[in-house]
Amino acid sequence: MKVLWAHGLEGSPNGSKPTWIIENLGWDVVSIDMSQNGWTIAEQTKVVYDKISEIDDFDLIMGSSYGGLAIANAANKLLDRDMRIVLMAPAFGLAENFQKIAGEKGLDEWENNGYRPYFHHGLNKEIKLNWDFMVSAQEMSWPKINHPTVVIHGISDEIVQIESSRKIAESNSNVELIEVEDGHRLGKSLHFIPIAVEKVLSMR
Repeated sequence: MKVLWAHGLEGSPNGSKPTWIIENLGWDVVSIDMSQNGWTIAEQTKVVYDKISEIDDFDLIMGSSYGGLAIANAANKLLDRDMRIVLMAPAFGLAENFQKIAGEKGLDEWENNGYRPYFHHGLNKEIKLNWDFMVSAQEMSWPKINHPTVVIHGISDEIVQIESSRKIAESNSNVELIEVEDGHRLGKSLHFIPIAVEKVLSMR
């Protein structure tokens, strides 16, 4: 099984999920450095799109959180491809989430200053999210899902509410949602990955 993996906003190419897949399932995982072009969802979507265009023999496209949202958007540009997708706690509703975090005053300051400081736990340092992060998020938070897709999402997700994945599943007939007793990192639910993959490979 050859898998393309897209990590989350604070993840890394050699994070816990792709490592678990390699060590426990023995699959061939190609992990992307998602932030190589920048932090906006448009920039990270292009990274996914370019990698799929470069290597066209993936059996499965997988990603977590922000990377999951990037995959969903990239897939919209590849409608002619027969792709199977598994998303873990995808960051649908990204713009709404950051609007809540920043608040009305914070959004105004963000737009006026042109950037907002953000502590990146993966890098263990503060980065700057330019205003185009929000502009891009407002345009790409709710992509249409056109390919067979299975979503794994924790009902206790504290970062991306499960309602976002429920909304996507209800409005897209080719999306199946697996709800698990877990939080955003899905550390207790990695054994659901082969179940999700079996489901998505059998979807038409």
